[in-house]
Amino acid sequence: MILEMKVPSPGESITEVEIATWLVEDGDYVEKDQAIAEVDSDKATLELPAEVSGTITLKAEEGDAVEVGAVVCLIDTSAAKPEGDAPKAEKKEEAPKVETPKQTAPETKTYATGSASPAAKKILAEKGMDAASISGTGKDGRVTKEDAVKAVPSMGTPTGGSRGTSRSKMSMLRRKVAERLVEAKNTTAMLTTFNEVDMSPIFALRSEYKETFKAKHGVGLGFMSFFTLAVVRALKMYPAVNSMIDGKEMLSYDFCDISIAVSGPKGLMVPVMRNVENLSFRGVESEVKRLAIRARDGQITVDEMTGGTFTISNGGVFGSMLSTPIINPPQSGILGMHNIVERPVAIDGKVEIRPIMYVALSYDHRIIDGKESVGFLVAVKEALENPVELLMNNDIKKALEL
Repeated sequence: MILEMKVPSPGESITEVEIATWLVEDGDYVEKDQAIAEVDSDKATLELPAEVSGTITLKAEEGDAVEVGAVVCLIDTSAAKPEGDAPKAEKKEEAPKVETPKQTAPETKTYATGSASPAAKKILAEKGMDAASISGTGKDGRVTKEDAVKAVPSMGTPTGGSRGTSRSKMSMLRRKVAERLVEAKNTTAMLTTFNEVDMSPIFALRSEYKETFKAKHGVGLGFMSFFTLAVVRALKMYPAVNSMIDGKEMLSYDFCDISIAVSGPKGLMVPVMRNVENLSFRGVESEVKRLAIRARDGQITVDEMTGGTFTISNGGVFGSMLSTPIINPPQSGILGMHNIVERPVAIDGKVEIRPIMYVALSYDHRIIDGKESVGFLVAVKEALENPVELLMNNDIKKALEL
């Protein structure tokens, strides 16, 4: 029996995928549920498992864009499973070939057309020029010393070093990301407001409790939980930031689904943490770790990347000092975190060195006013600079579940 394997639908609204990589070769015997290909949609990279066992015949090439429901391979279920690969004959090592020097006639002082005399070669080498690029005036076209002296290298012509180029096809996911970024810039009234955060209180908390926290919960006490819970608090204070435009209406949410930007093998992915308003520090750190591992291993599903009411992006892990993050449509806001640098700041009339992070909020001005955007970012700053009171309700051990 020949089974036609068709492209399953990875998710709602996805009509086309791209064959990123075949994990098997034409004619291979595959087992049921064995991963036979990786396919890119405009949202994620997914594995395609074999529906039955048998010998496979590929019907699409790597890089092909195929519609959902299209046949990509055939599996012959009547084929018997090979008992095992026959042992390959051991490759005998051949003794290295030793070339016998050829006898050559005594050297004569003759020059081929375009060759240079020893003196000319030295001058041309200093100029970074090739003798073949010069018309010689000597006998039989020989390049003389005078020719080399008069030669002028072209300032517009490269005289050394690699100038190679390469061309590769962008993945469907990368192309979709590019389209969405352009769409966000063209269809939203995007503005960015900035502030700075003194990270000293969080540094002190992490220094005192991170080892105990990790020993009990199996995850680290990172910056992400503080920022995420500070964002949830600010979203409750400024619900317009947790809203989006739907036609002529404003759609607001009473829950906080926070998208987090993580780096995967196929580029930047933005999985979603659901109902973060119900998560503790441990809950946020565990979920961030889970999603980051799934992104790293290429296991993020379309459902895990769908939705989200607000996004947090941490460019600081790559060393970014300041940026203007682009909104993740149809959301109306995104918070950009950056690196932490010791800076001189004025504290009670005195200059002190504090660990400072610049933060940025990009927002859609069609739905969020300047007062709300600035107020939101100030609320995030306040919570991060006073986490014990505003994020832990003055009970650190209870908040960290220690």
